[in-house]
Amino acid sequence: MAINMEKERGVAKVEQRVVYESGNEMAAYAAHQINYHIMGYFPISPSTEVAQFLDLMKADGQHDIKLIPSDGEHSSAGICFGASTGGGRVFNATSANGYMYMLEQMPVQSGTRFPMVMNLVCRSVSGPLNIHGDHSDLYYALNTGWPILMCRDPQAVYDMNIMAIKLAEDPEVRLPVLVASDGYFTSHQKRRVHTFANREDVQKFVGEQPPAGFAHTLDRNNPITVGPYMNEPDYINNCYQQSQAMYNAEAVFERIAGEYAVLTGREYKMLDMYRMEDAEVAVFLMNSASEIIKDVVDELRSQGIKAGSIAPNMIRPFPQRQIAEALKNVKAITVGDRADSYGAHGGNMVNEIKAALFTHGNTTTKVVSRIYGLGGKEFYAEDGHHLFSLAIEAAEQNQVTVPFDYYGHTPGDKEKAPKRVLNPLKFEDLKTGLITVTRNEETGKLGVRIPPLRALTKKPKRIAPGHGACPGCGIFSGLELFFKGIEGDIVALFHTGCAMVVTTGYPYSSHKATYIHNLFQNGAATLSGVVEMFWERKRRGELDDLGLQDDFTFVMVTGDGGMDIGMGPAIGAALRNHRMIIVEYDNEGYMNTGAQMSYSTPLGHRTSTSNLGSVQHGKVFHHKDTAQIMAATNIPYVFTGSEAYPQDLVKKAAKAQWYAQNEGLVYGKILIACPLNWISPDDAGTDIVDAAVNSCFFPLYEVEHGQTTITYNPEDKDKRIPLVDWLKTMGKTRHLTKPENAEALESFQREVERRWQVLLAKNENPYL
Repeated sequence: MAINMEKERGVAKVEQRVVYESGNEMAAYAAHQINYHIMGYFPISPSTEVAQFLDLMKADGQHDIKLIPSDGEHSSAGICFGASTGGGRVFNATSANGYMYMLEQMPVQSGTRFPMVMNLVCRSVSGPLNIHGDHSDLYYALNTGWPILMCRDPQAVYDMNIMAIKLAEDPEVRLPVLVASDGYFTSHQKRRVHTFANREDVQKFVGEQPPAGFAHTLDRNNPITVGPYMNEPDYINNCYQQSQAMYNAEAVFERIAGEYAVLTGREYKMLDMYRMEDAEVAVFLMNSASEIIKDVVDELRSQGIKAGSIAPNMIRPFPQRQIAEALKNVKAITVGDRADSYGAHGGNMVNEIKAALFTHGNTTTKVVSRIYGLGGKEFYAEDGHHLFSLAIEAAEQNQVTVPFDYYGHTPGDKEKAPKRVLNPLKFEDLKTGLITVTRNEETGKLGVRIPPLRALTKKPKRIAPGHGACPGCGIFSGLELFFKGIEGDIVALFHTGCAMVVTTGYPYSSHKATYIHNLFQNGAATLSGVVEMFWERKRRGELDDLGLQDDFTFVMVTGDGGMDIGMGPAIGAALRNHRMIIVEYDNEGYMNTGAQMSYSTPLGHRTSTSNLGSVQHGKVFHHKDTAQIMAATNIPYVFTGSEAYPQDLVKKAAKAQWYAQNEGLVYGKILIACPLNWISPDDAGTDIVDAAVNSCFFPLYEVEHGQTTITYNPEDKDKRIPLVDWLKTMGKTRHLTKPENAEALESFQREVERRWQVLLAKNENPYL
């Protein structure tokens, strides 16, 4: 929406200030001015910044929003739903696969009529993985019963967020509202934005409190049942009421937008139409691309072509009547969809526009459908000219030659097909025979003999050089050391995270062995399916001709918070006891999305969602002990390891392989350094994780058939160091050594000591 700033300032009735910020910053800024009660969130690019900016403001006491970090998007949606039943104001932000993971909750929220606002920072929903912007996640939202507001620039993100809560809470609507902007285009690009100068004016506009008179779960004098089991005819009646509320949202939005225009000078109609008053050809685009197309319209107008453009400010409810009215004299229109509705001969928007024309009796306007801009593909003025050329051709010929197609795709070329660069690893190079594992029949425990580590250096690396990890990243040194203890062929699955992203940028791969990636949360379930398929096909004799000289070892690698969102499936796989290894590289955060707080982040540590400020001093609760959680599932073997103690880690890897091939699931946890986000020197990783071990923060031990053995005790070696000596090595923790953080440091020290003493007791007593 083109905004005349001088004109706007002249007609605004509230004091405003100009800022230069991105869409994500403006979503957070609007939320902090509204001062929501609750935000449940989980990091996913490109929406993560919204929570980060709110946490930064929270650290300095700029708002009172309770920010609740969840263990996954499904949980974040549950947090928000639960909070909304309590009668307060609720906020969230997500993208793509994260939205898909919470999708089950979306119709529950709208069907039970509890208002909230969620920002969908649009990104590809895809396999293979793509983290850039299109509208494929947005199109999944169309049938969830949420009104959907559209934002073409950071100004619209700010304005729509303020109007959204008022729309959601209106007595004629009472529905949760989605505010959609384009990932990495609008979310990260800075623009000049007008904002309310005073929070009081925002709260006066939206209401300082949600409207009274609606039932909620915190009214002890009016107990209610939320989400009952409902049969016919009540269910269809409920859906009818929800449908009516959705259609009410159109008139309510227009009323609210009118009130907002009076206050601010910024007007948002259902459709943003540019030079459509006498247009004969038009292009329909949504959000960020709809601004670029306006320049194309001006160029075509200068050539005497009556061109115009249409972009919706709201797509649920769909502005059917307004679309039909806008196109009644248009000869042809090209509709650009930034996502496909596979098999429907066009994306969602083109089919809704066709329905609008048909419903309102327009059989003359020709409609061209094109899918464009997928996976973050840029949209330029020349692309706009192409879309207009299709409409012009259809208008001149009075027919559409190719009604539906993709635009911007590249024809395949067999000569450019990816070719294998590295030959498969030879079994004889991987099966060295240098490592021997024997089982003690009396104790049931395993004994491992390994050669001097230099003898294992000839063993080929499982991951090739050339990955894109940051300097000093400990993931691959730690994993390669672990893999030195694994003999023979492997099949590896990596959770989403740094290790996955930096090794598999198509058409290249750093993995020499077979590699699989699936969604962030369900790697353990996925690999368990592969494991069982292997054993079943082997049982049936279907793999006999594939040259298998030994059984595969199946290894799942997780990290970057993967054992938060993936904890449930990992426990499920453990209880089923599949013959596989889960190895967690613990870098104490969601490093792949910008160092957000994970449940593995220790108390007091600084992350981008546990910031330092005048009222907040890092993470406020203790880290979870995934090794002990997994040990409680009674799997055969659990271990912790560190590259600072290579012999210990290699021996544990060899044990892990034996148990995974003979008895069942193994879980291992390796502490690895992340210099970028730990704010530490690139070459200090080994020393830092060594200090973590010697401070007893990260003890080295194993749990074999339920019996705990400490494999390295710094106290016995007279090498134990104060916890603070480890904290001093990292920029993310040095603040804990300051006097004002003495209470947090003491709490952290007490917890580390408590866990160490528990471990010592387990080491002494086989029944603990």
